[in-house]
Amino acid sequence: MTQSLSLSQGEQLLTGWGRTCPSSARVTECSSVEQVQAAIRGAGPRGVLARGLGRSYGDAAQSGGATVLNLQSMNSIAYDAEAGTITAGAGASLDAIMRAAVPQGAFVPVTPGTRMVTVGGAIGADVHGKNHHVDGTFGSHVKSLTLVDGSGEVHELTPDGHTREHFWATVGGMGLTGAVTQATFDVIPVTSSLISVDTERVNDLDEVMSKMVEGDNKYRYTVAWIDTVSPSGRGVITSGDHAPLEQLNTKQKLEALAFDPKAIATAPSIIPGGLLNKITIRAFNEAWFRKAPKSRTDELQSIGAFFHPLDGVADWNRIYGPRGFLQYQFVVPDSAGYLIRTALDRLREVGAPSFLTVLKRFGAANPAPLSFPQAGWTLAADVPAGIDGLGAALDELDEHVANVGGRLYLAKDSRQSPQIFARTYPRLSEWQMVRDALDPQGVFTSDLARRLSI
Repeated sequence: MTQSLSLSQGEQLLTGWGRTCPSSARVTECSSVEQVQAAIRGAGPRGVLARGLGRSYGDAAQSGGATVLNLQSMNSIAYDAEAGTITAGAGASLDAIMRAAVPQGAFVPVTPGTRMVTVGGAIGADVHGKNHHVDGTFGSHVKSLTLVDGSGEVHELTPDGHTREHFWATVGGMGLTGAVTQATFDVIPVTSSLISVDTERVNDLDEVMSKMVEGDNKYRYTVAWIDTVSPSGRGVITSGDHAPLEQLNTKQKLEALAFDPKAIATAPSIIPGGLLNKITIRAFNEAWFRKAPKSRTDELQSIGAFFHPLDGVADWNRIYGPRGFLQYQFVVPDSAGYLIRTALDRLREVGAPSFLTVLKRFGAANPAPLSFPQAGWTLAADVPAGIDGLGAALDELDEHVANVGGRLYLAKDSRQSPQIFARTYPRLSEWQMVRDALDPQGVFTSDLARRLSI
């Protein structure tokens, strides 16, 4: 679902997935590179921004008063089995790509917690998944991309060679270097659409983190759900890899590469603002922890169940009520792993309930100046907006994160200050020089860019 509310012909009120801080823009659908060029060259004083499926949580994919380009019609998908690559339009979703590629024995190199992300969005936010410690970000697997810059000129960019700086400024650049219209990226060969999963229920945070470090070299995919209500920081670790054909039984082998996930429920359009509170979240977290096995190995799960469980509930962001929610996601180096507990304790102190808090391991960073991941720990917690004391608590955590060389994820952020941003992305000025070369008139902008003085 794209988060928008129609106001008048061509004008929409846009929000991120968190449904906070809406702004109005003129939305223009583009189905060709030529239409993108024309929209950019005809931009008004508030500029232009490309938008995908609206799954960034804050204000990254909206721009008040601007022309917002809807590129969902640019959704071609071509799989080259010999090269092991997919070439797709910027508006093609990872969902559509998986539906086309998995039955042919190919899987996307990286997927975040939702399939409802476009290729352009995956590049702009340089999305990561449960395999960053092994495979890095989505942008690390892109072989080439087509970019329309702020003058309407078309560029073919690659990660090496004379376009290298422009390429890496675009990866993680939040759509501010231009509009990506197409990309070619590597895929992972698979022999089944099932994931072989090990699950372990762990009683405290220190043990969770210790076991995750031990699993760095054992598993391709690893994530831990953390109970934020419990002072112990107990959690459930799920790890795995693509199941080989020999692990499937006879019946499963008959449909080894079948992939057709569906939403099994839809969140109601109207939900009381107080539905998610400390009592209901405590009950949910207790049930979620108890339903997990103490230890289970080699369980076969579907791609949807393992990677995208929330995609099974359409419009699940509505459960936070009319005030919406925010996700606080940060990364810190291994040496500052203690800040994971600090953050959990601080959120619990202000009564910020979360049923969706996940902990992951990151490997080495790629060359993109604004890419979020770096080696260490990343914690992401969804919390309802408007909780008393939440803003001050997050400001305190921002300082802790900045002081140890960490940073916040721009695709999830909706409230950090420009000062924190500049401190935590030390290559910002380097990125701005490349951005200015691609867009000297500052045509591409967003509400996030204005808020952070990018």
